[in-house]
Amino acid sequence: MTVETISENLCFGGVQGVYRHSSALLGCDMTFSVYLPPAAAAGSVPVLWWLSGLTCTQENFTTKAGAQRYAAECGIAVICPDTSPRGSDHPGEHESYDFGSGAGFYLDATAAPWSANYRMYSYVTAELPEAVYARFPMDRSRQSISGHSMGGHGALTIGMRNPETYRSVSAFSPIVAPMQVPWGRKAFAGYLGTDETAWRRYDACALIADDGYDRPLLVEQGLADNFLTEQLRPELLEAACKSAGVPLTINRRAGYDHSYYFIASFIGEHIVWHAERLKS
Repeated sequence: MTVETISENLCFGGVQGVYRHSSALLGCDMTFSVYLPPAAAAGSVPVLWWLSGLTCTQENFTTKAGAQRYAAECGIAVICPDTSPRGSDHPGEHESYDFGSGAGFYLDATAAPWSANYRMYSYVTAELPEAVYARFPMDRSRQSISGHSMGGHGALTIGMRNPETYRSVSAFSPIVAPMQVPWGRKAFAGYLGTDETAWRRYDACALIADDGYDRPLLVEQGLADNFLTEQLRPELLEAACKSAGVPLTINRRAGYDHSYYFIASFIGEHIVWHAERLKS
């Protein structure tokens, strides 16, 4: 799989790159970013995947979160995929911010026309890893995953469904129970159809109730987040984890909102937390 370099910049002694490849799975060219820490010059390094939220591309986290400094210090790579296929032009694909373009919800769609190429779950877990691990000096046996909002939902569900792949899972302002909130119900009905039993594999709270999870989860939540009470509802994740005996830490941060200012304030703590588990 050919990976084209768009840009590479020296950053905290490592390299922040932006790349493009042709995705057979999604039927379009996809752009992603990779930060390689200085330690990558000496050999393979562990990896943190970051999944971004609604309307975002790989650029938001790469340019706003300030993660490179901490990744360099901890010696881990950071991979940021895009959030949906681009340019397929299905009817209605570009009409709203919370469905279609920029809103892939990290699932494999089963309803037409989205099933033809809206397969972000398989893209993140299978196709993109094949491209990056063939190109960059990374240790595939040491991976973790995190994300924000819709990407927090993706990190939780992908991480919990694939414990053999991801050693640790964290999230910022995640949509923890998409089956119970407007963002998730709209996306799931459109991508997966009306049979709600099929939705459970993409809902963190439902996954915990159905399958449990045997590792700690770390969640960051701003209390001034304007989506907190209607869309995010961290108390549902808290209840699900308590019922299933899943270790959960939710850091509720007074005064912080849903923005990248919030993410930048605490991303260092999350990278250190993941690095401890990646290097153990």
